[in-house]
Amino acid sequence: MTMLHRLAMCFVSSVLACISLVHGDAAHARPFDDIKKDGRIIVATEGQFAPFNYFQGSRLTGFEVDIAEAMAQRMGVKIEWKALSFDALLAGLRQDRWDMVIASHGITEERSRAVTFSNPHYCSGGIIVSKGEGVRTVKDLSGKVVAVQIGSTYFDNVKKTTEAREVKTFPQDSDARAALITGRVDAWVTDRFVAKAALEANRASGMQLGDMVFVERIASAVAKGNGSVASEINKALAAIQADGTYDAISRKWFGEDIRCK
Repeated sequence: MTMLHRLAMCFVSSVLACISLVHGDAAHARPFDDIKKDGRIIVATEGQFAPFNYFQGSRLTGFEVDIAEAMAQRMGVKIEWKALSFDALLAGLRQDRWDMVIASHGITEERSRAVTFSNPHYCSGGIIVSKGEGVRTVKDLSGKVVAVQIGSTYFDNVKKTTEAREVKTFPQDSDARAALITGRVDAWVTDRFVAKAALEANRASGMQLGDMVFVERIASAVAKGNGSVASEINKALAAIQADGTYDAISRKWFGEDIRCK
């Protein structure tokens, strides 16, 4: 099939399917032995999704950053961090630009066709955030304008489970939040822990939590079929969950253990 034919097929397919068609399978992704010899694992994240991954000045921090650093220590390697837009992260795995992505990606069937997920490092889901008393439940979203981040599972789930008049997408989750605060949308759907942190940091905004729209498992990702790296991530995650490291990190950021039960 020519590249032109591949690109033409993308018009009737999904974004992740397009990535697969154009770039093919990740045949040159580094196996863990090569990463171990190099002494570094290249990890990509967004850096705009507090409290999971974000910048404090020039320093990348957050729950997922701490978890990744703890896992890398167990794997015997150092992390070289890359930060870029959320919708480019999984595409970069297909291009062998990094070895791993940890950026609060929910495990979905579509994404699983394009990348290989590790075991989940936390469970969460999308929650409704609104101003005032009118929008609290999924039923309340009927006929409303809802803000979500582009490329996130929130878009698909709001479209599938509600009768919202419009689901508006924004480059960053913080942009979707700003749209709610400034009255440009009726509700914002985001991760429940992100929403809690946002309410604590913006007490005068009038935002309040509603019901959960859906629940999902969140995991890091590697190039499709790169089982050696996924296996080492799973071993390292199990190790930090067993020795108390995970619990300490989770309670530092959330005051509770947020692993999947």
